[in-house]
Amino acid sequence: MTLLSLTAHWVNSGYALQSAVLHAKELRGPHTSSVISASIKEMMDGWKIPLSKVHVILRDNASNMKKAIKDLGVPSLGCVAHSFQLVINEGLLSQRSVSDALAGARKIVGHFKHSPSSYSSLEDIQRELHLPVKRLQQDVKTRWNSTFYMIQSMLEQKRALSAFAADHELPATLTANQWGLLEKTVIVLSPFEELTRAINSSQSSTADVIPAIVVLKRLLSQERDTDSGIKTMKSTLLQAVNERLCNIEDEPLFSVATLLDPRCKDRYFTSADAVIHAKNALTKEAEKIEDTLRTATTAAGPAEVSHMEASGSSGHTSKSTFTMMFDEVLQDQQESAREIATTNALNQIQTYLTEPITPRSDSPFCYWAVNHVRFPALAATASVFLSAPCTSVESERLFSTASNIVDERRNRLLVERAEMLIFLKKTCHCCLTLKQIMSLEVYT
Repeated sequence: MTLLSLTAHWVNSGYALQSAVLHAKELRGPHTSSVISASIKEMMDGWKIPLSKVHVILRDNASNMKKAIKDLGVPSLGCVAHSFQLVINEGLLSQRSVSDALAGARKIVGHFKHSPSSYSSLEDIQRELHLPVKRLQQDVKTRWNSTFYMIQSMLEQKRALSAFAADHELPATLTANQWGLLEKTVIVLSPFEELTRAINSSQSSTADVIPAIVVLKRLLSQERDTDSGIKTMKSTLLQAVNERLCNIEDEPLFSVATLLDPRCKDRYFTSADAVIHAKNALTKEAEKIEDTLRTATTAAGPAEVSHMEASGSSGHTSKSTFTMMFDEVLQDQQESAREIATTNALNQIQTYLTEPITPRSDSPFCYWAVNHVRFPALAATASVFLSAPCTSVESERLFSTASNIVDERRNRLLVERAEMLIFLKKTCHCCLTLKQIMSLEVYT
């Protein structure tokens, strides 16, 4: 069964990031862009979500998904983790020497996976050598980090595997050069693994992408390594990063989100032109929201005045004219404070960007919860742009849930019932308030 999932992400009125799985729909027939587009529209209509309320849709990088979202007329972004998968495959794992070493490693891990007696012997050797008793990890070719963890487990048990190979036959053996190549691969891919864990966090957003890539490029371009093999690996990976992720700073969905992250602001852009374009895009978005806030304030004003006049003329108040002057002065001061708070978006942006950045460990959502009164237009803009995730990790977790619900023992479960069970499992703990602008995640 192929599922098409729809997950909503939004920032609530308390500036806390929320997410909820709205639908997991069976995708039948050919997976063409028109079929996918119609299915997404049907799911959104079921929740009465107008396209105008959708900030961005996160998708995979397949061409049919790109066209499907484009046909809907909604901005979209590809999964950054999937882009890293392509970068690492093209820049490193597809190299002949590395792929040959990995093929041998997979055969060795597969042997122990399918032979309980061999695993028992390996565990005995691990105990004799005072090594941690662990199983070797099998990788999945479509998940580069699983290959990273497989290599790590192999290197950790290198002594045990060598002792096992002395007395037992293995389907493949690794040469000294191949062991060295795997060690270098782990060293080079460690920053990618750390970065992938960071962006797969439930609190990560599109604001994390530009800073992460800037830091990654700097790590790959450093000349501290004396080993020529590591230098070559870093060079090919850096070339793949530059080719695949060269236009990240030109995408307003990334650049505006980065500016609105108080931990980053404009500090991580690599060119002055990129900063100018990002600030112009932010100004445009903040002015739109400022107009909306001003309209809402103006609409609320006459109602408040009418209410005060009604209460003043009802004859039920005992306040004298002198006493009422205190209230009038306070009201004037409140209106003046409101005018200062809602100063034009450009002034808010200039003040915000001149202030120091917050520590990396702080939450940007806590910052906006505290400072939304000072920067109302910016805070409202941040609640839109920071709601967008940068990876499809929620959908991946959803598919793991689906595999636990629809298994060999429940293979006759109706599709409609499976969809309901998945929804209840993933969303019953959420209180859904889908009135504000949100970001959506669509994945197959």
